[in-house]
Amino acid sequence: MCRLLGVSKQAYYKHEDKLLHRLALESFVVDYVREVRRKDPGIGGGKLWQMYNRRFGTAWHVGFNRFYAIMERHGLKLRRRKRRAVTTDSRHGLPVYPNLVKALIPDAPCQLIVSDITYIVCWTDPLTGEYTFCYLSLITDYYTKEIVGYSVGETLDSRYPLEALEMALRHYGDRDLSGLIHHSDRGVQYASYEYTRRLKERQIRISMTESGNPKDNAVAERVNNTVKNELLGGMTFLNITQVREAVKEAVDFYNNERPHWSLDGMTPAEASRCKGELKKKWTSFRERAIKGQSRPQTGSRPASG
Repeated sequence: MCRLLGVSKQAYYKHEDKLLHRLALESFVVDYVREVRRKDPGIGGGKLWQMYNRRFGTAWHVGFNRFYAIMERHGLKLRRRKRRAVTTDSRHGLPVYPNLVKALIPDAPCQLIVSDITYIVCWTDPLTGEYTFCYLSLITDYYTKEIVGYSVGETLDSRYPLEALEMALRHYGDRDLSGLIHHSDRGVQYASYEYTRRLKERQIRISMTESGNPKDNAVAERVNNTVKNELLGGMTFLNITQVREAVKEAVDFYNNERPHWSLDGMTPAEASRCKGELKKKWTSFRERAIKGQSRPQTGSRPASG
């Protein structure tokens, strides 16, 4: 073999030693990445490389480019969850409803509830970065900011928002709901016959956004963000059962322990016992604008006759 390659035996065995070392080092890197991924399935290559070097130093040093190439060769690069799940499909032929809450500022619980859907990542194969989505439907009392209904579903089927609605109805019990407004986007789930029929059965008025602007359903969007990115932020879920358990705990904490600056530092549960305008520790420009429109202009004269 040495004669065929035109090299000395010494050079041949030196090369063989280097090759074995490279293969051993590559196997070492792969094992390390898989070990870390069992704890944190979503961790990226940059952080993995930093952790690797911090742990093993120069003895088993691997440059970033080579480290990245090893991950790619062994299918360990994350398929980044950089695709977003689309949760609102307004392209349907179902009836839609006008926006009834443009100038509404509730001053008591059970006047306005807002609904929205967001997605949560479930890792189906943490080692390869395979993942899927599940979908969280939330219903919030606008005045108290209390989450009164929620459901986690495997699909965007309307049955899951309907489950959240049924929970909200149980929350309000036997109260007369004829003065309550349900506000949502124009997604097919909220426009479905099953969903709107249930609202009408309880004499709840239906309100929908008129555009895709998140500000048209700002409180629902804000609560979604709080639950998903604050309360569930950093958590790793491998199945929908884990998501449901975590959401249950998160909602309980959110409603009963977490203070809100929108409620003058009260929890939603505490605010549910209040009536009248609640102080905020921040300025709501929407409410300021509405109040400004409702005030009579200074210097205006009463109409004659």
